[in-house]
Amino acid sequence: MQNLYESDRAVAEYLLFHYGSAEEILPYPSGPVSALGFAVRTVSELLDPHPLPAEARALDIGCAVGRSAFELSRRCAEVVGIDYSHAFVQAAELIRTHGNRPYERVDEGELTTALVARLPAQASPARVRFEQGDAMALRADLGVFDVVHAANLIDRLPEPIRFLERAPSLVKPGGLLLLTSPYTWLESFTPRTHWLGGLVRNGHPLRTLEALRRTLEPHFRLQERRDLPFLIREHARKFQWSVAEGTVWTRNA
Repeated sequence: MQNLYESDRAVAEYLLFHYGSAEEILPYPSGPVSALGFAVRTVSELLDPHPLPAEARALDIGCAVGRSAFELSRRCAEVVGIDYSHAFVQAAELIRTHGNRPYERVDEGELTTALVARLPAQASPARVRFEQGDAMALRADLGVFDVVHAANLIDRLPEPIRFLERAPSLVKPGGLLLLTSPYTWLESFTPRTHWLGGLVRNGHPLRTLEALRRTLEPHFRLQERRDLPFLIREHARKFQWSVAEGTVWTRNA
């Protein structure tokens, strides 16, 4: 897992995914334009309809190269972004401190284009800090948050239940847990015995949302569910188009 997300290729791919313009990512007018801007939409579509206190704290767990953390800084006084990949955290921190991070977009074979990921307008980098960490073993002194944002994380964890069981202690009463995932359960990331869904158990097809309800509903109330398409460019003529399920959970008082 760490080898995949520590590579220069992965960092560049995610910088483009998080910060690239529509033209830089998808030069085809007939392409799936509604899938662009995913790292922005997970905040704007899931969080923006909900009021937050003036001094709100946010945790972006699995923050990758940081775009959603910067989006959270528009509405939150403090944002902690945590990712397992040292390379992703270093890229996010460079954007936070220097305002940009150059990278190479792959176009075809060895052909590349030089691009720059830039700090988003209206972001408040002084409110954000990034650190390397494990979603399954978060440090004990993180405190509690008004918002916990975990985008496309659970199906990349070896034991996702460990993160979900920690979630109630991370979210303040009345606070929000924002989850997105395409539920791509693969044994290369998660041993089959730890999949939350995508299985037949006791003759019953178990879907991930059902497992999320069973795990979270003693502590949270499901507020909203929506489909969130996203697009990752591999090169000029190859893309990953996926649809994450986005869910908003309110912590019980």
